[in-house]
Amino acid sequence: MNPCDKPGLTPVNEAIEYLLSQVASVTEGELCPLEHACGRVLAEDVISPVNVPPADNSAMDGYAVNPGKLESGRTPIGLFRQRGIVLAGEVFEGVLSAGECVRIMTGAVVPDGAKLVVMQENTEVVDAGVRVDNPESLRDGDNIRRAGEDIRHGDVVLNAGRRLTPADCGLLASIGIADVLVVRPLRVSLLTTGDELIAPGNDLPAGKIYESNSFVLRPVLNRLGAEVSLVTAVSDTLEAIQEALETAAADADIIITSGGVSVGEADFTRTAVEALGQLDLWKLAMKPGKPLAFGRIGKTLFLGLPGNPVSALVTLHQIGLPVLRSLAGEIVTPPIRIPAIASERLKKRPGRADYQRGVAELHDAGQWQVRSTGLQGSGILSSVSKANCFIVLEQERGHVEPGETVMVEMFDQWLS
Repeated sequence: MNPCDKPGLTPVNEAIEYLLSQVASVTEGELCPLEHACGRVLAEDVISPVNVPPADNSAMDGYAVNPGKLESGRTPIGLFRQRGIVLAGEVFEGVLSAGECVRIMTGAVVPDGAKLVVMQENTEVVDAGVRVDNPESLRDGDNIRRAGEDIRHGDVVLNAGRRLTPADCGLLASIGIADVLVVRPLRVSLLTTGDELIAPGNDLPAGKIYESNSFVLRPVLNRLGAEVSLVTAVSDTLEAIQEALETAAADADIIITSGGVSVGEADFTRTAVEALGQLDLWKLAMKPGKPLAFGRIGKTLFLGLPGNPVSALVTLHQIGLPVLRSLAGEIVTPPIRIPAIASERLKKRPGRADYQRGVAELHDAGQWQVRSTGLQGSGILSSVSKANCFIVLEQERGHVEPGETVMVEMFDQWLS
């Protein structure tokens, strides 16, 4: 059942769960050079064609030795005849017999016959060869990194739906992958509506305000790797909005608007979408933000965000990003939240989950503390600019007193 059909306000988690159930991920893939793949979403599992490391190699500079059989009760060999040296990238030709060693560098392939590597600091070069300190402590496999210890041939190293990190790209390079199949970028049309909006850089007539929502929302979409088509300050007429939506739906995977989804006389976005497709209007149990529209125009998804800039940003981050990431083929996981002690009184009325903007700091005792950035109005963008986290206050919670524990969601890669 669509949660928006229920009376009252829809809890955020229910809204996200339902919206994700309505999203079919983009399936088209494209081959991407590894140097440009960070931040892209894998379109298929990556299976290793090699072992990592490919052969047994030394974990340190020292001597690869063959001490014979390391049996208890037998006096181990403490003096070894050196047969040569092997550097990283080289292979020693030959097999070490008992009582023999080679000088070896970190990363070099361990010679056949060598059972362990003795670190350089525990050896001494003498006329007769190489003496090992405390030979009774020698153990098979010491200081050797075994072939396949990190990754084995045929292992699934990364799963489809993963957004690649710098470490992932290094991992792919380590198995010889130069090009990787990723999901193509999302195509997003971003529309802002309002006759009162003026583009920055122009004189500001009486009664007008500078358009800021696109400058709030587009960077988040850019960080997502989306291809964003921007249509700003669409006139507040049904005809203009409907024309803009029809044009956007022709090329986009999803249309995102800010403003025009409430019940004001000049809020025509809802009417325009319903004329072209289907639409559900939500009242979310969240603050800032309450009105949310979700629907389709043909095969193109539609997401209508609130018009106030803070509401638009918070709603995009908490509701829109899970939808967009799922649409992009990514496996979406819940955000990480940590407990913190409120250092001041936080005002809140029960009824809606509140995403207050805060500054969290880790104190000497290892305890996180958090304070508000000040005024929390839905039009006060400075409250976000000063913040490094959301203070997430539960739907039925009231005022928070100093010293109480709250949950904090640190700003992530999309907001920081």
